[in-house]
Amino acid sequence: MNGEALKLILATNNKNKVIEINDLLQSLDIEVLGITEIIKDFDIEETGKTFKENAYIKAAAAAKASGLYAFGDDSGLQVDALDGAPGVYSSRYAETDEKRINKLLKALKDIPQEKRTARFVCAMTLVSSGGKILFECEETCEGIISEKPKGNQGFGYDPIFYIQQINATMAELPLEEKNKISHRSKAIKKLIQWLKNNACNLK
Repeated sequence: MNGEALKLILATNNKNKVIEINDLLQSLDIEVLGITEIIKDFDIEETGKTFKENAYIKAAAAAKASGLYAFGDDSGLQVDALDGAPGVYSSRYAETDEKRINKLLKALKDIPQEKRTARFVCAMTLVSSGGKILFECEETCEGIISEKPKGNQGFGYDPIFYIQQINATMAELPLEEKNKISHRSKAIKKLIQWLKNNACNLK
């Protein structure tokens, strides 16, 4: 891509997500801005029943508010022993990351390690300024819920999401390592491939 960088709005108030995604997109001539860099009081009610529905709701709202191409992701944690909870309610499971983790560990206190299987899910949707879906996907990262938090990297449920293959929680991984395996990085990589093929048509 030549000339001025393509601006994409990320429909999130979470600065950590903006940092992670910019790290993954640095190979392209694309500038990603969090919606709150343009609109301070951006707050959308996530009424979808699936991650994909919520990703679209956020992306469409950000596109309408900014007049630019926008993408949104909705991600969360599904725990098999809890019938997929907290799921789309992951960020609303309790008031803070610490309280969310403590609530989840309490819910799993009598569940043996081998039955604490879980996955992070990330749905991602890119829309035009008019809200038309241009790209969407959904990716996962499999793991096990540990019995106590470990690590101080990352955010959300990362400290209790243990990945057997690397013998570490998500929160023990540097950003570079996390971005090789995370659900969000898998979704972003698919978006990057789409942008490589189509970004020239977005300017």
